[in-house]
Amino acid sequence: MDEKKLYPLKFCALQDDYSWGRERFLLADLGYRDSMVRDGWLAGNLMGEVMDTYMDRMVGDNVYEYYGRQFPVCVRHIHADALMPLRVHPDNETARQRYDLLGKDKIWYVERCGRNSRIMLGFREDTDATEVFRKCNDNTVDSILNTVVPHQGQFLHIPPGTPHCAGGDIDIVEISQSSPVDICICGWGEVVSTEEFDPALSLVDALDFIDYKAFRSDVPSGNRVELEDFSVERIRLSSVLHSYSGQSDSPVIYVCISGGAEVRIDVLGQSAGFAFGSGELVLVPAECNDFRLAPVSADTLLLEVEVPHIEEKDSYIDPSVPAETGE
Repeated sequence: MDEKKLYPLKFCALQDDYSWGRERFLLADLGYRDSMVRDGWLAGNLMGEVMDTYMDRMVGDNVYEYYGRQFPVCVRHIHADALMPLRVHPDNETARQRYDLLGKDKIWYVERCGRNSRIMLGFREDTDATEVFRKCNDNTVDSILNTVVPHQGQFLHIPPGTPHCAGGDIDIVEISQSSPVDICICGWGEVVSTEEFDPALSLVDALDFIDYKAFRSDVPSGNRVELEDFSVERIRLSSVLHSYSGQSDSPVIYVCISGGAEVRIDVLGQSAGFAFGSGELVLVPAECNDFRLAPVSADTLLLEVEVPHIEEKDSYIDPSVPAETGE
């Protein structure tokens, strides 16, 4: 019997409401948050179940060999109308050693910002653990944080070890590695929800991996940001784009910021369309390596998220060290 071909997937959003605002998981494979497929013959399956069953067909051989059965990218929408708790995340090495999980790298895309919106990102000047510990505990750490006045369409890279939060009136699309490890280091005197952060982790757990250097943005102006684990590109879609990803063998994610679009693939010799609109996301599996992306309105703006080919290095081999001759 022929296997059914995978198709572009849409998901039911998972929304959490907090005192500072809300976040909606558009795509998650985190265990405690796991997206459910909305349409088609996979409807009702959780992302983890889809990965367990279809593995490399979902993400391609290269991504599967590196990440295994966990989908490597998480996408969430954040709306803040008050100041979020200050948070920080570890890198891959720290997270694997301590928690047996992936670390995090993040991109924030500013979808909309009101007059009072602000983002705190890293420190204005070099500091140290003693000062940060004291100021986080007395809720005055904002006095040493670097404050960004955001603008619509802005990309911000939040590397591991960088304290960050947003507040005022702002909407953000967060694209990150697929990891649940965010540690709250300051709640601004408010009760922090145990649904948002693991209560077993606190400021003390983060003191040795926080980056205490003055923050310097490394995101160039333009429409594309490339990190080691994923890339994000802003696309203003005005005509049909043909994508053939047979060589890259990896999944593609499209997040619709405004307007609407449709992914078109051939199924059993017939064209099938999968439409998505503002605030929605579609995941095109690696198996769907030949598709067309078409706008359905004149103002369509998308974020395209891709996972690059990963060259895994043997940790026991250092190519800079000459081989021993045995003499």
